[in-house]
Amino acid sequence: MAKSPTEPVSDPNEEIMRATYRALREHGYADLTIQRIADEYGKSTAAIHYHYDTKEDLLAAFLDYVLDRFKDTVHEVETTDPERRLDKLLDKLLVEPEDHQDLLVAILEMRSQAPYKDRFSDRFRQNDEYVRYLLRTVIDQGIQDGVFVDVDTEHVARALMTIVDGARTRAVVLDEDCALTTARRTADEYVTSVLLED
Repeated sequence: MAKSPTEPVSDPNEEIMRATYRALREHGYADLTIQRIADEYGKSTAAIHYHYDTKEDLLAAFLDYVLDRFKDTVHEVETTDPERRLDKLLDKLLVEPEDHQDLLVAILEMRSQAPYKDRFSDRFRQNDEYVRYLLRTVIDQGIQDGVFVDVDTEHVARALMTIVDGARTRAVVLDEDCALTTARRTADEYVTSVLLED
């Protein structure tokens, strides 16, 4: 995982991204303004506008920043055994986010705007395709190795992503502590029933 958004850095763009993160956590999307981001940044709104013409430009860049951090967490899985790799990927998606609740909140805040902003929905779509690609790849490898039964890998990847997205939403919106652990268990049950030989 990248450094915490609260740690000081010297790169202006990184500082603005972290300030945006903190302002979004504090005020939510509806009340987020360039002034509030500038207050977190510790500089004027002009300093932000030097880098980003509009609030939407800034938030699109922020979404890239958040999703890149998310991609880094799921890409860190380092094992070639398909069953173990899938297990670790599901941990990255459903267990470790408990340590990064603020990141989940920020992503959900931005996701809620996706139906109204093409720039946001495009980025979420690309992120979803990337994670489904990782899931499909490990499932395909497991099928080739004879570890998993032959299945429609796209369908299985989408089903697993539905479990992940639902759990994350419940964890944030309902502040449901058990949502991610319940989903992790459900994902295991699904993998066992669909992918593993009797």
